[in-house]
Amino acid sequence: MAKPENKKGTGSTTGSGAPASSDRNALTIGPDGPILLHDVHFLEQMAHFNREKVPERQPHAKGAGAFGVFKTTEDVSAYTKAALFRKGATTEMLARFSTVAGEAGSPDTWRDVRGFSLKFYTDEGNYDLVGNNTPIFFVRDPMKFPHFIRSQKRLPDSGLRDNHMQWDFWTNNPETAHQVTYLMGERGLPRTWRHMNGYGSHTYMWVNAAGDKFWVKYHFHTQQGMAFFSNQEAAAMAGADADFHRRDLFNAIVRGEHPSWILSVQVMPYAAAKTYRINPFDLTKTWPHADYPLIKVGTMTLNRNPENFFAQIEQAAFSPGNTVPGIGLSPDKMLLGRAFAYADAQRNRIGTNFHQLPVNQPKVPVNTYLFDGHMAYHHSGNAPVYATNSGGRSWADETGPAADGWEADGEMVRSAYTLRAEDDDFTQPGILVRKVFNDAQRAKLVDQVSGSLLGGVRGEVLKRAFQYWKNIDAEIGKRIEAKVQAGGAPKPAEGMGEG
Repeated sequence: MAKPENKKGTGSTTGSGAPASSDRNALTIGPDGPILLHDVHFLEQMAHFNREKVPERQPHAKGAGAFGVFKTTEDVSAYTKAALFRKGATTEMLARFSTVAGEAGSPDTWRDVRGFSLKFYTDEGNYDLVGNNTPIFFVRDPMKFPHFIRSQKRLPDSGLRDNHMQWDFWTNNPETAHQVTYLMGERGLPRTWRHMNGYGSHTYMWVNAAGDKFWVKYHFHTQQGMAFFSNQEAAAMAGADADFHRRDLFNAIVRGEHPSWILSVQVMPYAAAKTYRINPFDLTKTWPHADYPLIKVGTMTLNRNPENFFAQIEQAAFSPGNTVPGIGLSPDKMLLGRAFAYADAQRNRIGTNFHQLPVNQPKVPVNTYLFDGHMAYHHSGNAPVYATNSGGRSWADETGPAADGWEADGEMVRSAYTLRAEDDDFTQPGILVRKVFNDAQRAKLVDQVSGSLLGGVRGEVLKRAFQYWKNIDAEIGKRIEAKVQAGGAPKPAEGMGEG
C-alpha cells in the first residue's frame, strides 16, 4: 500500500521537541494487533488529552470575554493615587462575563446573575475588579457562600436543579431578598452582555497621595443601552443557540462595534462610614445616590477578541485580592473572604503558578518570593529565596500602620455586622419594587416569582416564600400568593426560574 502523502511536509514533534513518529496511527503488533505500551507518542497524546480540560469554575463556569482598554477621562486624584485612575491614563484590560449557577455547557440565557470580572494590566501591577451585573449580592457573610452556591446547583440524588432547594435557602436567609428581587426582575435576563451594567458590588478603599482614605463603590453603565429578554425569548434562545451571549460579544467586536461602559464611583468620606444609617460594608445593601451621587471616572471599551479561548479566557484568573497602590479592601466580610477564596480556587483549578500564565502575567517586572510548585516557568535563578538576605535581593519591609488599612477593636465574635437604623433586609428590596419598578415590571415580577414557586416548591418552604414577598411588599406578596394558589403563571423552562 502506498504511504499517504504528508501534506504538511515537515511533520510534527513530541512535547519535548523531537520528531513525532505518526499522528495517524498508533504502534501495534501487526495491523490488527494490540497497541504497544512503548508507543510513547501515543501515550503522550492520550495522557495530555485526558487532562486537556481543567476543572471548570465552581460558580461562574459558563462565560466568555474580550480584551480592551480603560481610559481615565476625569481627575479623581483627590480620592486615589492609583496610576490606573490618573487623568489621561490608558490601561490594557480583560473582561470576562458569565452566569453564576450553570455549568460550562449550560445556556447563556438562563435567568441568573451575570458575572462582570475585570483585569487591568496597570504599570503598578494587575488590578482585578470582580463584580456582577447587580450592585448587591445574596449573602453578607462568606461562611454562607458555599451553602448558597450549592442551593443553586443540583440535588445529590437525582442530579437535577431544584426550585424547592433554592427557595428553602432564600427564605431561611432573608438577607437574600434584595438580590432575589433583582434576579426575578428584568436584570435576571439581560439580552446581551453588551446591554447590561456592571458593578464592583463590594465597598473598596481609595487612598490619595496625601494618605486620605475614602470608601468607594464602582458602577459601569453600558453605553449600548440596557435591554432584556422576556422569559419566552430567553427560553427560545436557550434552545436555538446556547452560546448566544458569547457569540454576540465576539461577533460585535469582529464587526467593529466595540462595546463600552462609563465607569462612575460613589465616594464616601472615611469617617462617615462609622455613623451612616446603613452599614456601608454590607454587600446586600446599596448606597442611596441622593447621599452619594455618581462621580464619573472614565470609559472601558472592549475592542479585541481572544486568539485562543482556552489560553486567554478559560485560564484567566481573577481575584479581588489583587489590588494596587491607591486601592485597598474594606471591612466588607464577603470581600475579605473572596480575597482568599478566589486565588485559592485558581491554584486548585489551573495550578500553583497560575499567575505565570500569559493572560495573568502583569506587564511590569516581578520580584516575588513565591517559588517552585506545579508548572513553575519564571524563576529568579540562583538569587536568594528567602528574606531578609545578604545576597543583594530586595524585599518588602513596610512597618507601622497600613496605608490602606482601617481601625478595628472589640472581642472576637461570630456576627454579620452591628445593625444600624436602616439595616433590615426588606426595606431596600421594597423600595426597588415600589419606586424603581413600574406597573409592567411589577406584573412581570409577579409572573416570574409565581412560576418559579410552582416549580416544585412545597410545604413550609412555600409558606415562607409567600411571607418573604409580603415582607418585601405586602401587595406584591398577596398577588404572588393568589396567583400560585390559583395555578399561577406557567412554570418557567429549565433554568428560567433559577438563580
